[in-house]
Amino acid sequence: QVQLVESGGGLVQAGGSLRLSCAASGRNFRSVSIGWFRRAPGKEREFVATNPWSDGSTYYADSVKGRFALSRDNTKNTVYLQMNRLKPEDTAVYYCAAHSSSDVYVDDRLYQYWGQGTQVTVSA
Repeated sequence: QVQLVESGGGLVQAGGSLRLSCAASGRNFRSVSIGWFRRAPGKEREFVATNPWSDGSTYYADSVKGRFALSRDNTKNTVYLQMNRLKPEDTAVYYCAAHSSSDVYVDDRLYQYWGQGTQVTVSA
């Protein structure tokens, strides 16, 4: 079992920045792959970024590439999502999720564990 708790959401103006945190507990964090997803009002949940536990690589959705950066601190069992140059279309509830495979998953159905989500609102 893995428990995930997100924090760091809020209201920011377009062009601003936020850093989301995802604190994990339970299973050995070093063998847990983490993904970030988001759900905008009236839309399906979509992939944002992921970091498989097996290597230091990160993968991003095209819509956030170059603006968002995922990092993890295994000593703190925490994953971060630094979001820069935010746009109104980034407004959504952001979720972190986890799975135990070393594969790269962009399909949310393959993630076993989910946090409760944190709201990010970007005003124009």
